[in-house]
Amino acid sequence: MQKTRMYADTAPVVPLTAPLPSDQPASPVAAGTGGRRGWWWHLGEMALAMIAGMVLLGPLVELAGAALGASGALARPEVAALVMATTMTVGMTVWMRYRAHHWRGVGEMAAAMYVPFLLLFVPYWAGLLDAGGLLLGGHLLMVPAMVLVAVRHRHASPAVIRRHPAVVALARRWPAGLALLLTADMWLDPIVLSPWTMLVLPGGYLLIGLFRRTLRGPGVLATELVGLAVWGALTLVGIMAGGRTAAWLVALGWLAHAGWDVARHRTGRVVPRGYAEFCGVLDVVLAGIMILAILTTDA
Repeated sequence: MQKTRMYADTAPVVPLTAPLPSDQPASPVAAGTGGRRGWWWHLGEMALAMIAGMVLLGPLVELAGAALGASGALARPEVAALVMATTMTVGMTVWMRYRAHHWRGVGEMAAAMYVPFLLLFVPYWAGLLDAGGLLLGGHLLMVPAMVLVAVRHRHASPAVIRRHPAVVALARRWPAGLALLLTADMWLDPIVLSPWTMLVLPGGYLLIGLFRRTLRGPGVLATELVGLAVWGALTLVGIMAGGRTAAWLVALGWLAHAGWDVARHRTGRVVPRGYAEFCGVLDVVLAGIMILAILTTDA
């Protein structure tokens, strides 16, 4: 059987419920990604999965600690470092298994999360490092440790894994999931963003369009400039109005931009569809959070 790179794109997935040919294993074998660039891309994917684990699980750990009366223990730098390593490991493990990595590689990558912090406990206890140095140093040492593990397993064959079609469908909606993760900390503490943030909405499309050179089609640049003018005007009105009027303008401005995202997602023009999906979900969620903050404040 020909070996393929460990950090590689997946081939068509065998559903959990699908019958298997007697001579074929149940494995969505990862396909090659085009050399070194694909390898670094998948290493970056794992880094994003680790961040997602911290963002999603970190608040849950804090809530559990408060409920159990362990907030003081969780605040200790050593415990905080180990909790952080654990949340990153969970996110990384989920993604690596989805990418058909063997448990041995997953275990070594998990060690790359913990060992840097464990090594720095000694100088921290000796007073040579403060809490900030412990956390920063652990993260800095984590990067070469991850790279070493990735290099070690770069030629490993994929693991035999069956993925349920629902899992595959959710993975394909990762831009929406990323948007939800980025706003998770605001769900319980809703706020209203500054009117200036509305300039980010059309500005992001223009910058990406310039970088990708996708503004050259008939009327494309003119349409984006109209959007910049509209949201720029909303920004100026919000700044001058202030108070609740500005809050409602910002919330509705973000909500209205979701329609722009839907249009760009359908056409695939200017920005990648994944970016349009991410922005659409982000705009709707942030608008809902701001509306909730306005209504809660009024109450």
